[in-house]
Amino acid sequence: MTAQQPLIHDAFVELARTDPAVVGLVLKGSRAHEGMTTDHSDHDLYVVLADGATTPLDRFAGHRTPELDLVVLSLREFRAAGLPGFERYALARARVVPDRLDGGTARMPAVRARLAADEAFRDAGEWLDAYVNSLYRSVEDDRDGHPLAARLDAADSGRFLLELLFALDRRPRPYDKYLERELARLPLPGWNTGPLLAALDRIPATGDVPAQHRLFAPVETAARAAGHGAVLDAWGADLDLMRGPGAR
Repeated sequence: MTAQQPLIHDAFVELARTDPAVVGLVLKGSRAHEGMTTDHSDHDLYVVLADGATTPLDRFAGHRTPELDLVVLSLREFRAAGLPGFERYALARARVVPDRLDGGTARMPAVRARLAADEAFRDAGEWLDAYVNSLYRSVEDDRDGHPLAARLDAADSGRFLLELLFALDRRPRPYDKYLERELARLPLPGWNTGPLLAALDRIPATGDVPAQHRLFAPVETAARAAGHGAVLDAWGADLDLMRGPGAR
């Protein structure tokens, strides 16, 4: 490819298919999600090479245009990509085209889709504490006459809550763009997707304290059932402010 002939996705895929060093091409981003592609969607490709292999495709490492983004890395590096990290969800829902390891490359994204039990428990405890912290601040802000602060903290609490709920299900949280699609395909156990998303839409916009109280009740139940009661109990009497009037 020359400056007069810019690199495009289909042409690069043909090059990769004929290169014996390539063990797999991993497509992530909106083009890996059915129904999410738009006129603005580029092709995000991981080019996975056999360990120790040499290839002229190395010259495309870091290639980035509105049409095609490339990451060129070894199989060993790909095994560790996104574990942990921001790329985890993208790779968990990626598609492998092609796979020259008899399904071995394709199994690697699947590994990222399921958190280990100890990892999920640790992460859930941390996200629960972050959620409760922001919830408490939002309710306190509202009580003390700071509506903007109440809304900002409510927005933070929603972000942390999603991290918590997905960790409790041992899944990486999807990017916001894919949240509704993910929950339509794989709802969170014990949660009705419609009311949950409606609450997450309303609460950051309004700082609605009664809505925050109502949402906290099932969160507390789920967190205690998962063994995180100590995180909640550390808040002591402050839990009453989060639970709302009449709650125990």
